[in-house]
Amino acid sequence: MAERQLDLFSSGGTRHEARTAEVAAPTPTLVPADLDDATLVAAIPLARLKEAPALAAEAGQRRLQSAVPALLALCRRFTGFGADGPVPEQIAALDAIAAIGGAATTQATGTLLVERVVLGPNRERAVSVAARLGTRLPTSLLLELMADQAPTVREATCGCVRQQLALVPRLLELAHDEAAEVRTAAACALGRMGRRDVLPTLTRLLREAPTIMVIDAVAAIADEDCVILLARLARSRDDLAEAALDALAVIDHPRARQLLARLEAERGN
Repeated sequence: MAERQLDLFSSGGTRHEARTAEVAAPTPTLVPADLDDATLVAAIPLARLKEAPALAAEAGQRRLQSAVPALLALCRRFTGFGADGPVPEQIAALDAIAAIGGAATTQATGTLLVERVVLGPNRERAVSVAARLGTRLPTSLLLELMADQAPTVREATCGCVRQQLALVPRLLELAHDEAAEVRTAAACALGRMGRRDVLPTLTRLLREAPTIMVIDAVAAIADEDCVILLARLARSRDDLAEAALDALAVIDHPRARQLLARLEAERGN
């Protein structure tokens, strides 16, 4: 009896040790660049923490539209986390979504914000991505984001505003925000909505601190002074020339048509 009991424990110990060894055995590290598209996408949602950012980055680099649902699932794994600091996996997924672009990524970014999957710095990144992708967000959510303590969130939120007239009063308030970047973003949002009361602000920005965002915003309300400033930018700023020419092409003003024709002729020579 004692012998049989000893044998039983001995045999059980062997199986336990085998199971322990199996669990403890290191899992091979995935090399994202070595994976084909289907394998890469399949690995993203349940990737180990140390591998998830690299897998997401690879999907973004390849511009894999098929990876968007997997990136969304990766973000959802960390729902409720991030209020006190960034979640690298969510940040990597958001950066990949921004790199991929397209309708699916626009919808995914909106989902992450509406469902509050991302919090804190991760929400900040999501709003920035939403602005870049042109994601349309509900007015109620935009009003909430416009009241965020972080100036970067308020600024990015202005970039998400479309023709949502209910937001005009809040945008007018943000046009006097304590943060200069928020004031600029709010003025640009109002300009895109056709509000001519921000024309002096946008004209000044076009003269003193021109950006593609300012150029795009002023095109909807430009007067002759703006047209002249845009033409000067097209000649003097290589980094803004295309945006300036595009703006001149949509401005319904005889001076804009005249200068655009002249600039195109110069570029053709």
